[in-house]
Amino acid sequence: MARRTLQVFTGNKLALTGVVVLLLLLALSYLGPLLYSTEQVHTDLSRANLPPGSPGHLLGTTDLGYDMIGRLMVAGRTSLEIGLAAGLLATLFGTVYGAVAGYFGGWADAVMMRITDAALAIPAMFLLVVVAAIVTPSKGVLIMIIAAVAWLSPARLVRGEALALRDREYVQAMRMMGGSGARAVFKHIVPNAIGTVIVNCTFQIADAILYVSYLAFLGLSIPPPSADWGSMLSAGITYTQNGYWWLIFPPGIAIVLVVAAFNFIGDGLRDAFEVRLRK
Repeated sequence: MARRTLQVFTGNKLALTGVVVLLLLLALSYLGPLLYSTEQVHTDLSRANLPPGSPGHLLGTTDLGYDMIGRLMVAGRTSLEIGLAAGLLATLFGTVYGAVAGYFGGWADAVMMRITDAALAIPAMFLLVVVAAIVTPSKGVLIMIIAAVAWLSPARLVRGEALALRDREYVQAMRMMGGSGARAVFKHIVPNAIGTVIVNCTFQIADAILYVSYLAFLGLSIPPPSADWGSMLSAGITYTQNGYWWLIFPPGIAIVLVVAAFNFIGDGLRDAFEVRLRK
C-alpha cells in the first residue's frame, strides 16, 4: 500500500515540483546564511535602496540598507517557522476536537459543533487583526493566534470522517470488548482518518503562511530586527512610485512559491490517499 501511494504521488509532476521548491526555500532560509553571511541587525542608511547588481549586493538592498538576499533568508525562516508551527498545531487540535465530537455524537457533538459554527461565522482576518492589535506580536504569539482561528476547518472535516468510522465493525468490536472512548478515538478514528488529516495539514500550513503575510502587510508583524516576507512586501510597497521594484518582487515571489508548493503537495497527497485512483 505504501508503495502504491508513493507511486501515485511521484506520478504527479506538480506535487514533485512543489517538493523541490519547498526544499529549495528551506535550504535558502536555513543553509543560506551559513554560506552567505550578511549584517541583518544594524541598519546602514548609506546603502539603502541600492539596485540589483550593486557591488556586494546581487539583488540590491532594502530601504534600511539590509542586503536583500540576506533579508530574504532571515524573513523566510520566520515565515516558514510560524506557518509550519501554526498549521501543525491547528491540525492537531482540530483533528482531536473533530474526532471526539464525531465519535461521541449526541449532545456533545451538538454543543461542540455549535461552538465551531459560531467561530466560523466571524471572519478569520477580523479576529486575527483584533487579537494581534491587542497583544504584542512575537513568534509564539503569532503561532497561537493563527492556530486559534485555523483549527475550525480540520475539526469539521475530521468530524465528518468520525461519523462514518464510528459505525465500522472494528470500532463496534472494540466497544463490545470494553474499550474506552479515548482508545476508540486515538487508536481507530484518528489513524483511519490520517490520509484526510495529512492532506488538510498541507493546506493549513499554506494558509498560515498567508495569514502571517496578511498581518505583516497590515503592520502587525514581529518587531525589528526580525522580519518576514509579508513585512518586507509591506515596506516595499511604500517605494512603489520610486521604481524600487526589487523591494517588492523577491518577497512577493517567495510567498507565491511557498504557498503554491504546499498546495501542489496537498493535491498530490490527496490523489495518493484516494483509493479510487489506485490501480
